Amino acid sequence: MARDFVTAAIHGGYDRSAHGEAANPPIYASAAFDMVSAAHGDALGAGEAEGFSYSRVANPTVDVFERRLAELEGGMSAVAVASGMAAVSYALLCAAEGGGRIISPTNLYGASVDAMETFFPQFGVHADFVRDINDLDEVASKIGPDTRAIYTESVANPSTEITDIEPLAELAHRNGIPLIVDNTVPTPYLFRPIEFGADIVVHSTTKGITGHGNAIGGVVIDGGNFDWANGRFPQFTTPELVVSDERKGIARSFASRFGREAFIRRVRIKYLRTFGAVPSPFNTYLSMVGLETLAVRERQEVESATRIAEHLTHAPHVLKVNYSGLGNTGQYDLVAKYFPKGIGTILSFLVDGDENNVRRILDGTKVFSYVPNIGDARSLIVDPARITHREVPLDARIAAGVSDNLIRLSIGLENVDDLIADLDQAIANAY
Repeated sequence: MARDFVTAAIHGGYDRSAHGEAANPPIYASAAFDMVSAAHGDALGAGEAEGFSYSRVANPTVDVFERRLAELEGGMSAVAVASGMAAVSYALLCAAEGGGRIISPTNLYGASVDAMETFFPQFGVHADFVRDINDLDEVASKIGPDTRAIYTESVANPSTEITDIEPLAELAHRNGIPLIVDNTVPTPYLFRPIEFGADIVVHSTTKGITGHGNAIGGVVIDGGNFDWANGRFPQFTTPELVVSDERKGIARSFASRFGREAFIRRVRIKYLRTFGAVPSPFNTYLSMVGLETLAVRERQEVESATRIAEHLTHAPHVLKVNYSGLGNTGQYDLVAKYFPKGIGTILSFLVDGDENNVRRILDGTKVFSYVPNIGDARSLIVDPARITHREVPLDARIAAGVSDNLIRLSIGLENVDDLIADLDQAIANAY
């Protein structure tokens, strides 16, 4: 039965009868589970039976969260992991392992750029960066025989630039490659990339999904529509013992064993199980509690973020405000198409003066907290060039607009007039 987003955020993926009729999903604080019988244990190990044996692979609390997020994003299935960067890394490496290349813009979260620029190459996976992910000719010029995916953020952090997902997905599919989208900033309440052609969606659930800054986590969600057996991805068509039955002489690949689930099963069986970035049941429970209020939080926070962005456009010492939701940018049509409920809760602004003025603004706020996070119920302020994007090369940082005079805000649930007054006094006292 199809149901509204806010209903699914509370009830999705949960069957009370399978959990002792508990009104809330229980926290299964158990490393392992009784397999009941030798025959059932053998079936679990072979993947022929559904159930739980070891929490590094699957846990009942985490399973509810995965099913709920898959439903909210309009995906087929999901794998929850211990952090947003684990989600990004697992998704990109799973697609490109074995020497593949990833096309990506540089206006991403700093750790994502650093991973593709300096770390993934140590594993044979390389990135081809483009200046503008919405310039389809530039993106197409980077596609080669080793290209395994296009990766982007639906709303960039901290510029709030919007990716035009639909034509980008069409370009990717014409060339037999998937589109992987980080949808952390808007959350599935504001935007669902799979509906516009994206194949894989990742989130740092630490942010808006959890919404209270109290639990680290991430998730990989598979739309289930991409053909991983199209000849470009040998890791999915090569037989592997972990999904085969050696005793019966049956050799299987991930594609032959799982079909349209090949990608998400490989993330779980090879990446989660082997690299071990496993979400704790307690953190997952906190994330589910936060998820229940996602819609009401986002509505209020977007309204406040829009008011603050509008106010800052006229504030002394503010040279520029980055918030695509204002509708005064070249992306107005994309906002109307993809984000009728708003683009999210972060914005950034450029101030005059020097780094001493920036530091005085940061230190002068009383309501905003100087915290390197977003999506919290508390409003947060940070200087991206020194904190979230410190590891990004200077040329890429400047191209993304992340200069030393840029300040990023994440708008929470405080009274918006208090937030505006706080910014006004901090800016005034900094000069």
